[in-house]
Amino acid sequence: MYVINLTYIVPLEQVDDALEAHRAFLNEQFEAGVFVAAGPKVPRDGGVILAVNLEREELDALLATDPFAQQKVARYDVTEFKATRLAPGLNLPVPA
Repeated sequence: MYVINLTYIVPLEQVDDALEAHRAFLNEQFEAGVFVAAGPKVPRDGGVILAVNLEREELDALLATDPFAQQKVARYDVTEFKATRLAPGLNLPVPA
């Protein structure tokens, strides 16, 4: 599992210009079962994504296709961890 911390590196107006395409990218990854949570940080200086079921190299290649990366509006910091406990009722996809 990965925690992807996005930090905006341009003014919010430029982020907003890329937001619709970024959301379409997120939707594709949710449908593919790769992303399991995503949303903006508070205050809105970036966002956070949780990703599962892929190798780090695959994740890096995938993130390079994000419109935020392609338009150079955000920096990505990725942390890998192994979830050993989940809250009752929370189910995550099992690695293949």
